[in-house]
Formats: sequence, structure tokens, C-alpha cells
Amino acid sequence: MRQIPLAAQRWGSRLSIYRAARWQPVPSSAHSRHCSCSAQAETKTPGIRQASATLADHRALGTAQELFTNSIYSPGSPLFRPNGTHILNKLISFLRAQYRQYGFREVLTPNIYKQSLWEVSGHWQNYKDDMYEVGGRGNTAEATEDETYGLKPMNCPGHCLLFKSQKHSYRELPVRYADFSPLHRNEVSGSLSGLTRVRRFHQDDGHIFCRPGQIGGEIQLALKFADTVLQTFGLADGYRLVLSTRPEKDFIGCLEQWENAEQQLRQALDDSGLSWELNEGDGAFYGPKIDLQIQDSQGKYHQLSTIQLDMNLPQRFELEYLVPEGSEEYDPATGGRATPVLIHRAIFGSLERFFALLIERYSGQWPFWLSPRQAILLTVGKGLEQAAEDVVAKISGFEPITASRPSKSGLPLSPLQPTFNVDLDLASRSLPKKIHDAHTARYNLVFIMGPKNLANGSVDIDFSGQVSSQSEDEIKALLDGVPCWDVSLSAKAGERTTAKMKMKVDDVHAWLIELEKRFL
Repeated sequence: MRQIPLAAQRWGSRLSIYRAARWQPVPSSAHSRHCSCSAQAETKTPGIRQASATLADHRALGTAQELFTNSIYSPGSPLFRPNGTHILNKLISFLRAQYRQYGFREVLTPNIYKQSLWEVSGHWQNYKDDMYEVGGRGNTAEATEDETYGLKPMNCPGHCLLFKSQKHSYRELPVRYADFSPLHRNEVSGSLSGLTRVRRFHQDDGHIFCRPGQIGGEIQLALKFADTVLQTFGLADGYRLVLSTRPEKDFIGCLEQWENAEQQLRQALDDSGLSWELNEGDGAFYGPKIDLQIQDSQGKYHQLSTIQLDMNLPQRFELEYLVPEGSEEYDPATGGRATPVLIHRAIFGSLERFFALLIERYSGQWPFWLSPRQAILLTVGKGLEQAAEDVVAKISGFEPITASRPSKSGLPLSPLQPTFNVDLDLASRSLPKKIHDAHTARYNLVFIMGPKNLANGSVDIDFSGQVSSQSEDEIKALLDGVPCWDVSLSAKAGERTTAKMKMKVDDVHAWLIELEKRFL
């Protein structure tokens, strides 16, 4: 629980100017120009006319909503404020839940590796300019500590080491690893931009080690995974699929491997039934890739999800799995050892970039389950401080522990306990002013408590912010079976939605649990 004094509303007036700014996809027919093959690559669309593009820009909204900031001491490495961190953690939790369905197991890998590892993977020869070098200890008795290190720009070498650390049978494949650890890429300072082009970022990086016959199925699953996630967040309209092929130079592997990999991806795209575009020469240095690109409020295309097929790294790391005699893959010369195929896969892509596009997509009005400002309780009258704190504890699902308010049970809060962010405004301002400030601050729900509410154990609820884009019928469906009364609805096209009701305090927490589930 956070008490919100008048001074804490300082950002509300700044946010109000962004209320009308809405993210709109730009028609896919716009002419486009492709940039370089970095995993943070963006595509620019000239001549876009975007209403209030500046107001919908994630950088302006991020400042207004106190989501993130930047520092001259670490350019391209955003510092996330509590509100932004809350949303990022929710996004990660959401994706972790999907990992279980798609058979991924999460791993943790180092941020730094010796130069010799990057030489094995080919990054040192082909990607060194985009990496950060780190020196060893210098002149020490241990020569192995003097070697140059590199901050990882990708997780694939570490995942190859994990796969190689154990023996694998053909029955175990596909093996799917997922990793959220931070990555660093030495982007040119002039190209840095908000959250869409950064130097330190997090990727929902996944790697699939599979048999050749499993490639098609795994790529189809990855495409389905990506489409499901984009549909969930309202980003599926207008995304485009792009197949990027072998670069003219600075690539590893032989031409035959590249042609085979490119053909596999073409076949998977054709089998998907989706339309796609070809981007010759823009593949990664180790393999061709499929990118899902989304437009921001200013018409730029950004890569989000990516699927890359790699037959080179497994050979460079000498990865293998055992196959039985008589199988198609069995080779007597290797004693039944076969080399797996590696599929690189990211669904959000850069988590920071995905966050940026969501900021613009929602224009500050976050869905309840993601929102850092889910609800606020406004008091009307004096002498309600203690009662209001008790109500907030009931609604939020937890009781804050402070020096003056120790835990009643003495037990830790269960991580499985559903909890919600409910702030408290005890300021002695007029109720209309408090409600206005709460709406301007984009709270999804506004609870109101006065002496009458205290007497009958209820709260008044203004949930206009939660249903601002829904019709009256949709709102009524949302309240089906909810134990509430005095419901007042007005959701006319072109007018501001108003939605109010009363509810017993003891019923609110259960309603919030259902409200959170409804989005997913």
C-alpha cells in the first residue's frame, strides 16, 4: 500500500496531455527500407502521417508514467523505475507460464566468457565490433586469467555449452532452453533511441536442439507461439513476416548448409499459410532467419519475434546425440553419433523493445493485470485513516509491514497468494478533484470510502478506466455474476465511458482475481 499525498500527483498533469494519443498501425502498403542485420534491426517507413505521433512516443509516455529513465553514465542502458519494473516482471511471468506449454526449460548462464569461446562460435571473427571487450587481471601468476573476455551479445554459445555438458539420446530431442539474462551490444551512440535501440537489454532467448526431421514442426510451433503472444497483447494486426537470407560476407559455414537452411525456412513459411517477404542478405552470420516486425507510432518497423535456423554452431561446438543402428541418421563412421540442428528463437525479442511498443499501444492505459496502478482508495471525510488502511489490506490481499505495524501472523507472504497494487489517498481535497487526479494518473479502478461505506462495509467503485474501450454490453457481461449493486453505466461512442457500482469490501478481492483472469 502506498499513500498518495498531493505532491505525488505531480506527474498527473503532465500525463493528461497524452490522453488523446493513441497508437495506430500504419498501412502495410507503405514503402520500406531495411537496415542492418542486428537483432535490434529496425526498418524505417518514410512519409508516414501519424496523428499525435510525438505524444504517443514511448519516450514521452515513459517519462510521464515514471516507467524508465536514462543516464549519461551508461548510454543505451535504461534504468527502470518501480512502475516500469512491475510491468517488465509481469511480462516475464506471463512468458514463463507459456514456456511450460511449449516445452521450454529455463536456464541461467554467465554474462562474460573468454575470447577463446567467442572464437569457437565465430563471434570474435564476425561480430567483434558489436561486442564489449573486458580485460583479465593483467600480469598474474595464473596465465589463464590474463585472457581477454567478452560480454555476451547472445546466449547461443552458453546454451551450446550446456547441451554439450551431458550425453543425449535421440529420444530426448528436441531439447529446449530459455534464458532471460541481460545481453550487451556495442551499438553506435547515434543509433540509440529510447527502449527500441539500446546497448543493454533482455531477450527471451530460447534455443532448440533437434533432429533434422523435427525442424519443420519446431518452426511451426515457434510461429504459433509468437502469433499467440502478439494476439494476446493486441499487436497481431499489421505485423509482417520477413525471411532474411545469407549475408554476402562475414558468415560462417558452407553454401550448401545455408541453402539447405534457407529452403527449410521457406518451406515452413509456405506451410504456415501466412504471407511473407524476402530480405536478401540480411540473415545472421550463422544462419538465415524469420523475423516478425511491428510498427511503432512513428511508422518504423521493429523486429520482435525471430526464428533462426543454424547448422553451423552445433558443428563448431562438436555437439552430438546418439542414434540407434538401422535409423536413417545412423552413420557407422561416427559410431551412431549425430549432430543436432540448432533453432534460435525469441518471442518478445528484446524485452525492452516489446515494452516500448506496448507503451504506445496502450497509450498509458494499461490492462488491469499489467498495470502498476491497478487501484486507489479515496477517502471522504475525517477520521478514516485506520479503517482505510484495513480496507486496502483486504482488497490488495496483503498487509504492509512497517516499523510501527508488524506482521500479525508472523508468517511470510506466500508467492502463490494473489495480490494487487492498491494505493491510498487520504488528502483533504474535494472528492471530484481526487477522482479527476486518479483518472489522469490512469488508475484502472477507483475505490471511494466515506462514513456511510464504513458503516455498511462497502466501497463505491469507479471502474471507468478499466473499461474505457468497451461497449455497454461488454461491460454488462463483465459484471455478470458479480455481487454488486447501484450499477451506473454509460458507454456511448465518442463520449467518455463512465462505469460505477457499489460492492461489499469482503467481495472485492475475489472480484479482482476474476478481473485479472479475464484478460488472458
